[in-house]
Amino acid sequence: MKIGLNQWCFGEGAPLNLVFEACARAGVDGVELNLQPSGVQGLTLDSSPADVRAIDKQAKAVGLELKSLATGLLWDFPLSSPDAQVRTMARSIVRKQLEIASWLEMDAVLVVPGVVTPEVSYDECYERSLAELAALVEDARSFGVKIGIENVWNKFLLSPLEMKRYVESVGSSWIGVYFDVGNVLAFGYPEQWIRILGDHILKVHVKDFAGAVGNIHGFVPLLSGDVAWPAVLQALQSIGYDDYLTAEYTPYRHFSSQIADDVVRQLRCILGG
Repeated sequence: MKIGLNQWCFGEGAPLNLVFEACARAGVDGVELNLQPSGVQGLTLDSSPADVRAIDKQAKAVGLELKSLATGLLWDFPLSSPDAQVRTMARSIVRKQLEIASWLEMDAVLVVPGVVTPEVSYDECYERSLAELAALVEDARSFGVKIGIENVWNKFLLSPLEMKRYVESVGSSWIGVYFDVGNVLAFGYPEQWIRILGDHILKVHVKDFAGAVGNIHGFVPLLSGDVAWPAVLQALQSIGYDDYLTAEYTPYRHFSSQIADDVVRQLRCILGG
């Protein structure tokens, strides 16, 4: 398996050249970029092929791969929204992810499928988001990039059996799971999710979580939380997963580039068993 870091680990305003340099220096294999709003640094909704090629050139110059693309935009424009215009915007965001990913020869994008709220019931979230994903299958096929549904704290898809049924009901191998190990700890065991989801898992995010804290502040450095890493690694090996383990963390308050060195050291320990 390869070691990756998400761009967010360095802060939203971090210049990509500094992100790439820190990752290359630490021995990271690849960086996961994020699609962001227009007018900010990096990949945005307005990025042209030339913009994307320039970023790809920067990464390759220091020996880094760019193999997946995430975004936080679907929290503001959820596929589960009762507003048809918001859902149209959400589809355009995913299509832009797929387009950029195809330009970079990535194989998957990360998608938050929907959000359950007081205004959007669980069943409404399920039905609307599933319909939107089904409508995006042809785009994924056309661009040659798979859509990975991430398990996040959105009060939705709260069991591995449901997650498996959800992606299977789309009826296409272009829709899979972007599995986040740390996000499961609040209500389950990642090694169980991995075995149940099996080859539906396209990519994996890694972070650790301290259950005693039990809220957003419970995300802690790898090896210092409650994730049973030997069991997780064994489960990933049992399903034949051999792709990226990509860390996704809140940036450090000071000396932000240090996170690359720390994550590489911790993941090498995990992978070394």
